Order: sequence, then structure tokens, then C-alpha cells
Amino acid sequence: MPATAERLPAKYLVKQEGPKIISSPDQHQAYISRLLELQRKAHRSAEETETAKLLVVLIADYEAKHFLVEKASGVEQLVAKAHQPKSLLQFFRESPLVGVALDLERQKDEGCDIEL
Repeated sequence: MPATAERLPAKYLVKQEGPKIISSPDQHQAYISRLLELQRKAHRSAEETETAKLLVVLIADYEAKHFLVEKASGVEQLVAKAHQPKSLLQFFRESPLVGVALDLERQKDEGCDIEL
């Protein structure tokens, strides 16, 4: 388990009881750690899969309420769109990498021997 989750009170670790609505930053971090732990497992039980789904919903809800991202105004969107290249060719022409020698040659994949 990640080091962050080890320092948290056991009530946040979501092992024996089902997860509850997140009410603190510590609980939020513990739930993220638990979700990552479940995602790393190669084989999850049905119960672990349901717990992971519930954690995703609870984490998303908490983050929507506590980590607000301001939406761009119409003017900001127009300014951003005006700075976008009109074509892929224009994008490459204006790239900071113009003039840099790139090696685009690929080595042939020889494959590997497999014993049957």
C-alpha cells in the first residue's frame, strides 16, 4: 500500500467496510490510494470491482465540489482558437523543432524465436 495510506487512520482505508462520502482531504487521498491499489491488481474479485467503481464516483464527486476549474469565457475560447494552426503543415512549419535533424528511419523488427 502507498506510504500516504499507511499514515492515515484505519477508518479511511476502505478495507472491511464500504466507502462513504468523502469529507476530508485525508480521506480523499486514502480513497485515491485504495483505488490505485485496486487498479494495479491483475485479478479483482467482484466485490473489489464494485468497490473500485464506487470509489471512482465518490472521488469524482469530491473533486467536482472541491477542485473547481473555471470555464473559459467566449472571448478566451476565440483567442485560443485563433492561435491554432489551420493545418498540420502550418503546425509543423511553425514548430520550434523546425531545422532540427530528426532520424525517422526505423530498424527492421527481426522478430524472435519461439519454441513450440
